[in-house]
Amino acid sequence: MRRDILRAAAALSAATAAAPRAAGAQPAPAAPPAPAAPPGTVPGTAPITLSSFGSFHVGGREHVVSGQPVREVLFSSGGQPARVDPNGTYLIGGMYAGYMIPSPQRGRVPLLMWHGGGLTGVTWETTPDGREGWQHFFLRRGWPVYVSDAVERGRSGWTMIPEATGGVPVFLTEDNPWERFRIGDGPGSLARGTTLPGNQFPSDKDSYRAFLRQNVPRFTTTDALTLDAYLALLDRVGPAVVMVHSQGGLFGWRAAQERPDKVRALVLVEPAATGDMAKVAALKDIPMLVLYGDYIEGDARWPAIRANGLRFVEAIRAAGGTADVVNLPERGIRGNSHMVMMDHNGDQVAALVQDWLASKGLWA
Repeated sequence: MRRDILRAAAALSAATAAAPRAAGAQPAPAAPPAPAAPPGTVPGTAPITLSSFGSFHVGGREHVVSGQPVREVLFSSGGQPARVDPNGTYLIGGMYAGYMIPSPQRGRVPLLMWHGGGLTGVTWETTPDGREGWQHFFLRRGWPVYVSDAVERGRSGWTMIPEATGGVPVFLTEDNPWERFRIGDGPGSLARGTTLPGNQFPSDKDSYRAFLRQNVPRFTTTDALTLDAYLALLDRVGPAVVMVHSQGGLFGWRAAQERPDKVRALVLVEPAATGDMAKVAALKDIPMLVLYGDYIEGDARWPAIRANGLRFVEAIRAAGGTADVVNLPERGIRGNSHMVMMDHNGDQVAALVQDWLASKGLWA
């Protein structure tokens, strides 16, 4: 997926070293034919021209460890043991962000993409079946795009857990996302190979296993570290549009409450948590779009999750703010799982988001 972008950028000057500022079950479908190389290329689309691309890390705080025994560690087979003293000061809670700046630019501010729990920035980059992700969709429309890996995920640094934050990581079994992300039609559906009727997630075996390979440990005790890192990102590249998914809803709303001058708009794709109810007034001047997919009414958890989100939206409206809520089936967009941006009709949803951003004067 990166190759076509790198080819398009090869004729450009080298990238800058630092970021610019500014009802019944149905069988899962058979695997589609392998796309022509490179994977994810859309026939007939022009190459993406970039003025710069790169990455950086933000955030973090110091954490001191003491009273631990010194150990000898053999780092590599056949090497020599090294004496490792774990006592000292560590920098924890750093966060990775990668950016791509298109040429020409049409987005008036950068677009920041924040992923959900147990996932990384790959959520936005490429679909499990090799199609271009929303990163490409918005790059092609001239948005400077920043994709991050939240604290403890992907290319971000690792914290000493549980010593620094308490708690332990949560891992997902193979059937957990299939059932919980509204792909399969209930318990045992992965083993049966059945999906919710009309489901748009790429659910053939190869694609689903590609999705599982993206899953990473989920942490429940690092929210403060993560929010601090997102605030550092906004301080570095904002003002910006912030687009979030699932767990990212917590950080999107709360970051906007802490930095309302840095957030020009919020796009929340199935937010799984809300902001601080005591600070809703801070959001009154930030336009927001809240999207929900299909099959929510029949799910064990999502009716309550959506109801919580809608109560938070009503509180924002009562404080004088504006928020547009779209239940996709009501717009004729059906079959969306929790992973809306990966679904076969994900670009149809992205187009809805693009039109909304343009209507807010954020795209020229």
